[in-house]
Amino acid sequence: MAEHVTGTPERQRGQTRLRRGQVDTSTTDQRLLESRGPTDWVHTDPWRVLRIQSEFVEGFGSLADLGSAVAVFGSARTPADHPQYALGELVGRRLAEEGFAVITGGGPGAMEAANKGACEAGGTSVGLGIELPFEQGLNSYVDIGIDFRYFFVRKTMFVKYSQGFVVLPGGFGTMDELFEALTLVQTRKVTSFPIVLIGVDYWGGLIEWLRTTMLTDGKIAAKDLAMISLTDDPEEAVRLMVDSR
Repeated sequence: MAEHVTGTPERQRGQTRLRRGQVDTSTTDQRLLESRGPTDWVHTDPWRVLRIQSEFVEGFGSLADLGSAVAVFGSARTPADHPQYALGELVGRRLAEEGFAVITGGGPGAMEAANKGACEAGGTSVGLGIELPFEQGLNSYVDIGIDFRYFFVRKTMFVKYSQGFVVLPGGFGTMDELFEALTLVQTRKVTSFPIVLIGVDYWGGLIEWLRTTMLTDGKIAAKDLAMISLTDDPEEAVRLMVDSR
């Protein structure tokens, strides 16, 4: 153990320099090989970093060869007999027919619908699930499924492997994905890609508020609002994805 020039005890631990009462009396190897003692270390932040790293590695490895893909977002609460479910199926099918893999959150509702459409059309159906206390696993139409602990790792996979976003009617989770995509494009953190909202009646009020409040008050620019396409026509949404490819 080194000592500072003033005689203060000092130890280097990786990139961290410890002095005085922060200096450990044991070595890293000693603590690693010690079988006794508390087990709460597996819940500490340094250990979580390794779990986060493993999720990135697993995601990158599983999706590296995916090819052209489009993410479809929408509510997990959409019933199977709802017209919005049929809309999700159509979107997933048409994207698959155009050669896109379809990526969803892997859950029920609109996500299941898009996965079902892609799967039944012979396309690649991907589900990026998330550990939640109130949702039950990946839907049965997912061909490639990955479950994540961390939202930010999952979001990275959506953005990295999707060349466009199609957004069906949804709730907070859908809004979260939508506005994160808009922010990343606006700030040029990602290459610009098409973001299409399907459902004029559902999303129209939001777009109007963005135009009459945010834009009017100077909080966004006209070019920011132009990042969003709004339509009722799934064929138009698919065409925008094809054109961007």
